Amino acid sequence: MNRDTKIIHAGAEPDPSTGAVSTPIFQTSTYAQSAPNEHKGYDYSRAGNPTRTALETALAALENGRHALAFGSGVAATDAVIKLLKPGDEVIAASDMYGGTYRLFSKVWEGFGIKFIYTDTTNIENVEKLVSANTKLIWAESPTNPLMNITDIAAVAQVARKANALLCVDNTFASPYLQNPLDLGADIVMHSVTKYLGGHSDVVMGALMMNSEELREKLFFIQKSCGAIPGPMDCFLVLRGIRTLHVRMQRHCENGRKVAEYLRSHDKVKKVFWCGFEDFPGYEIAKKQMRDFGAMISFELKDESMEAVRKVLTSVRVFTLAESLGGVESLANHPATMTHASVPREERIKNGLSDSLIRLSVGIEDAEDLIEDLKQAID
Repeated sequence: MNRDTKIIHAGAEPDPSTGAVSTPIFQTSTYAQSAPNEHKGYDYSRAGNPTRTALETALAALENGRHALAFGSGVAATDAVIKLLKPGDEVIAASDMYGGTYRLFSKVWEGFGIKFIYTDTTNIENVEKLVSANTKLIWAESPTNPLMNITDIAAVAQVARKANALLCVDNTFASPYLQNPLDLGADIVMHSVTKYLGGHSDVVMGALMMNSEELREKLFFIQKSCGAIPGPMDCFLVLRGIRTLHVRMQRHCENGRKVAEYLRSHDKVKKVFWCGFEDFPGYEIAKKQMRDFGAMISFELKDESMEAVRKVLTSVRVFTLAESLGGVESLANHPATMTHASVPREERIKNGLSDSLIRLSVGIEDAEDLIEDLKQAID
């Protein structure tokens, strides 16, 4: 089935009791049983809910996977993956990644005896050198948040396989429409469903997709036992959002290219981070493993003062200064004080994330309006 058709129909079966075309919201916590442990597949909504089942079926299909599990947030999904490990295990993780993931790893899980080693995963030799007998997981983002660095997922998958370790890829920035890490050899794909999959900035959710039945059973046990699940209304909202993923992503990508090219031509802009430029490091890999280059863009002004940065962020009118990304509306973000504030400054600077970096999530408005907004804010 063509990808665009699959996006609309994945997980969408008419309700057998009513014929409803849209998946009903099963707003229930428990289910009647005809006898002890005799039921119609559901006993308690922490373990399963028909609306969530429909969503998980759709999510698995989008990533060309056999299984998917939905969680209460992207961080909750990430947390479930780390719960596969035990004290003494080591994780090789991207040094340039979402600040919330770094906070979870460094401030929570390190205290339980999990060792996290951060490196530039765009350099495969770096990853290979860090592998040890204790390496159980490699955690990658591609493109990374917020510098858009590209990791060769297939190459890292080979390293993980040789080390008998799992590879989990945070695919949030690309979305399943642009990139499918399972096809490239990843064991698990993580999404902050809050972003492009939901697409309307009205729900918080995370998801894990995988092919292994054994891995699915382990992660399902964690999902059920630890309880970080989404409610049926949230699942319904994401199912609705997914139906337009392809048309939204097409417009996101069109606008992203126009905004990136405009910023690069601006005489007050020092540098633009967007993986669609042919001279961008990792462009060839991105071109190989992605279908387009997305709408996440970061940039630095030539005037690196906080006054200049603040002027831009407080002057935008169509862009909104806010956390998050991937909604239909365009957002501007200051990673140093917002999404990556939990990362120590010296670590941020070492990884290339300056205090003056501005991150944009380019929405699906008219591109000319977005460009005019940036023009009046920067000039």
